[in-house]
Amino acid sequence: MHQYSYQTDIGKIFIAEENEQITNISFKELNCDIKETSLIKQTYKELKEYINRKRKTFDIPLFPAGTPFQMKVWQELQKIPYGETRTYKDIAKAIGNEKACRAVGMANNKNPIAIIIPCHRVIGTNGDLTGYAGGLGIKKKLLNIEKYYKK
Repeated sequence: MHQYSYQTDIGKIFIAEENEQITNISFKELNCDIKETSLIKQTYKELKEYINRKRKTFDIPLFPAGTPFQMKVWQELQKIPYGETRTYKDIAKAIGNEKACRAVGMANNKNPIAIIIPCHRVIGTNGDLTGYAGGLGIKKKLLNIEKYYKK
């Protein structure tokens, strides 16, 4: 596995790939070789376009590793339209287990591919911003990018 980091307008981002698939996009350094591959460069290019409000979707091969439940949640997160939000309860209902709100929150917390698998689009039932691996400041920035660009 290889990783490379970039400074962006929302903070430092670490991108990792293995076997020509993105495995991680994180705000924390990963424990793997540092090497800027062509796929990592392409991912950064697309992330930069997203941050600069020039891209709404991504064309990157993803390979998030997780439990079957986590994978189900992450697949559901990818269905949230750009510029919209869902609650943990909405996601729990969508995967067929309305009572799994906390488990959905834990799966969000373990999302290895931030931004592209848009866990930042999940908010509390009362509309409050809740936890985000990169911090609530970054979550707010990401939601503001989408709110602005959606117009």
